[in-house]
Amino acid sequence: MIIDPKEIPVPKLQSYLQASVSPRPIAFVSSIDREGHVNLSPFSFFNMFSMNPPILVFSPSRRVRNNTTKHTLENVQEVPEVVINMVNYQMVQQTSLASCEYPKGVNEFLKAGFTEVKSSLVKPPRVGESHVSFECKVNQVIPLGTEGGAGNLVICEVLLIHLDDAVLDEQGRINPNKMDSVARMGSDYYSRASGEAVFTVPKPNEKIGIGIDAIPEHIRHSKILTGNDLGMLGNIEKLPDVESVNQFKLNNQFTETSALDTESKHQLAQHFLAEGNVEAAWKILLG
Repeated sequence: MIIDPKEIPVPKLQSYLQASVSPRPIAFVSSIDREGHVNLSPFSFFNMFSMNPPILVFSPSRRVRNNTTKHTLENVQEVPEVVINMVNYQMVQQTSLASCEYPKGVNEFLKAGFTEVKSSLVKPPRVGESHVSFECKVNQVIPLGTEGGAGNLVICEVLLIHLDDAVLDEQGRINPNKMDSVARMGSDYYSRASGEAVFTVPKPNEKIGIGIDAIPEHIRHSKILTGNDLGMLGNIEKLPDVESVNQFKLNNQFTETSALDTESKHQLAQHFLAEGNVEAAWKILLG
C-alpha cells in the first residue's frame, strides 16, 4: 500500500499518521489567558528536543473539521508560559475528560477533578496528581500552516521541574513502574509504560558492536534467530575466543553442543538471548 498524502482526505491521513507514529507521550498543558482564565488540555504531538537549554515542544493543531484554533494556542500567544504535566495511568480517564471542548473560560481543572497547585515561577498552575510537572516559558510559536490539521510548534524552555519522590528508585532514578506513564496511539487506543510492557536494551554508548554483517553467515541466515536476536549478537564488542567457549561448555555440561543440529543449537542460544545472556548465546553458537 502506497499513500500520497495529497491524494487522500486529511481525516484519513490523520488516522494513518496517529496510528503509525505511536506511542506518543502526552503533554498535559496548563495555560492561562490575559484575563486569568486557566485552561488544561492534553496534547500527544509532544516530545523533548534539547537538554541544554532544556526544551520541550508540543503542537496544538488547527482543528481538521472547521479549521479553528484551540484555547491553549490562544493562551500562550497572550501569556507565553505553560506547565507541562506528565500523565500517569491513575489519571488517564480524567485527562481524557479534560480534552472535551468546553467553552473558553471554563476551568478543566474543575471539570476533570484535578488539584490545582500554584506554580513557583509561572502563572499557570500545575496538576497535583501528576508525578512530574515542568514549569516553562514559551520561547516561540511556529505555525506550520493555515489549513485545518496544521500544527503550531510551541517551543517551551523548562524553568523548574517538580518531581514526585515516590517515583524514584534507590539510586534516585525514575522507576518506570512507579511512574506508570501512558501514551496515545491511534483512534481511542492508549498504551501503558509499566509492568511487562517495559524492557531494557543495552545502549552501545561506550562500546562498538561488531555488527550483524560480522556475524558468521551460517548464524546470520538462521531460520530460528530473529532480527532482535541478531541485533543482540551484533552488539558484542568481540567474539569469544576458543578457550572461553570450551571452558563454558565444560562448566555448564554442554560438551555435546557440537553434536547438535543447527536448529537445536540456535534454539538453545535463543533461550540464553531471551534471558539477556548474550555471551552464553555466542558460546553455544560457536561451540
